[in-house]
Amino acid sequence: MGDNMQWYVVHTLTGHEHKVKKILEKMIKDSNMEDAFGKIVIPVENQVRIKKGKKIVEEKRLYPGYIVIEMEGNDETLRLVNSISGVTHFLGSKAKPTPLGADEVNELLKQLEESKEKVVTKIPFAKGERVAVTDGPFTDFVGTIEEIYPEREKVKVLVVIFGRTTPIELGFHQLKSL
Repeated sequence: MGDNMQWYVVHTLTGHEHKVKKILEKMIKDSNMEDAFGKIVIPVENQVRIKKGKKIVEEKRLYPGYIVIEMEGNDETLRLVNSISGVTHFLGSKAKPTPLGADEVNELLKQLEESKEKVVTKIPFAKGERVAVTDGPFTDFVGTIEEIYPEREKVKVLVVIFGRTTPIELGFHQLKSL
């Protein structure tokens, strides 16, 4: 590892982050430049989605279109990264990409560490939204979401039962948006 490694932000075409990372890793190896490169990071967090009643964990890119590369910023390494299809540019000026400051790097790495452990549940509903109950004793009832409890993946829905508005608590997977 060179001592003059710094972290650079590279802008890619959105959706090409993983492809660029893969190509870059291969090119670094092929050109024996492992010493000039460190980590290549795509900032993501894990999100849980409920799909057809099942929990699916998927990656959500925190900064779509960006990857962060630890490397020595010399002409050779910059040229290598810039030559990859899907890479649009480095953050900073064309002539001299700006490395991230130590604080920014620490912040980014901290964020990535936390998002690895923290799984964000994607809340499929909004307060005040009208929903239909798709499961359980209240199937086919229509109601309005009054409260959302993301950590329990439940909502409080106001439904009209026998002419009276009644709050019932249901899981995300028991509802669909109208």
